[in-house]
Amino acid sequence: MHRQLPSRAGLAVAIAALSLAPAAAQAADCLTPPEFTALATWALPSAIAGAEERCTPSLPADAFLRSGGKGLADRYAGGRAAAWPGAKAAITKISQRADANAHNIVEGLPDDTLQQVADTAITTGIADNLPLKRCGTVSRLVELLAPLPPENTAALIALAVGLGTATGHTRLGPILVCPA
Repeated sequence: MHRQLPSRAGLAVAIAALSLAPAAAQAADCLTPPEFTALATWALPSAIAGAEERCTPSLPADAFLRSGGKGLADRYAGGRAAAWPGAKAAITKISQRADANAHNIVEGLPDDTLQQVADTAITTGIADNLPLKRCGTVSRLVELLAPLPPENTAALIALAVGLGTATGHTRLGPILVCPA
């Protein structure tokens, strides 16, 4: 029996709903620091690309995102393959309680398709939603993190997010993160 997969547009909507719906984050089990670190390691190149896309028109020519963002995203992309199994597990975990249809779609996708859809959702989500007034701060933050290898940057982000909670869990956007 041949199972027809949804269109790329349908997949993008499903992943975007997964990654942007607050209800999904509230219902999902939290990601452990290692799960969040793997997801962050894998997502960093797309996140940097989204920030670069959003912020380039509003930043001065010498801002790091404009001059070094693409190079950093390319360098960080080198850590993606090793992080993918953990990132996929995190995406699957997030999808489990978000929506049965979204979870079934995530589970049924080949890795390369899921990666493409997740890339698009991350890049577009940041490019469409990052407040322009934060672009200078984001550019400076990325510049300060740039010397680190992607695994260290992702672990630092996971640690900071995990430490930022007094209630036992915290959110980074729609993602619920367990305490560090």
